[in-house]
Amino acid sequence: MNPSGHRYFVLNKPQRVVSQFTGNDDVDMLGTIDFHFPEGTHAIGRLDSMSEGLLLLTTNSKITKLLFESRKPHRRTYLVRVRNKVTSETLQQLRTGITIRIKDGEYYTTPPCEVDIVEQPENLFPHQLELRDYVAHTWLTISLYEGKYHQVRKMVFAAGHRCQRLIRTSIEDLELGTLAPGAVREMEEKEFFELLKLG
Repeated sequence: MNPSGHRYFVLNKPQRVVSQFTGNDDVDMLGTIDFHFPEGTHAIGRLDSMSEGLLLLTTNSKITKLLFESRKPHRRTYLVRVRNKVTSETLQQLRTGITIRIKDGEYYTTPPCEVDIVEQPENLFPHQLELRDYVAHTWLTISLYEGKYHQVRKMVFAAGHRCQRLIRTSIEDLELGTLAPGAVREMEEKEFFELLKLG
């Protein structure tokens, strides 16, 4: 039992599930996950419906502010498959900053971030849509310290590529690991705070 009485969970959010427990009946929500979350559990931040991977949940309402609204930014890393081959010039453009459209039609230039081309990942869980490996594509890892709405998707689109798959693999030192889509693991409060570097 955690000293605070709160509980902390890591979910590998599957595709076509939105990051909330209530809302539009036309979509699958977190309540469809085969796990009994305690009353008062909510997602910390969000992943859009088609994105997958690391989603944190807790009964502690202060965590969202500590993690995503604090003065100290927290690193988030994504594994991204994009259509066509990414050139070294495009890679540099993504690394140094690229202009995207954000809410209300405003334009925003992203700050420098870490972007690397990686080999085809091994042991990936199947994608709901058939993605043919013989069609030209590139796998990237992208690490950000911010999270504008659909930022990663908008960044690669602005660079001339369509995002085909987006998986959040870690937040700070808390990693998704081999957790299967739809699976949940509960964490102790101390380890949760340490891995996320929450003071």
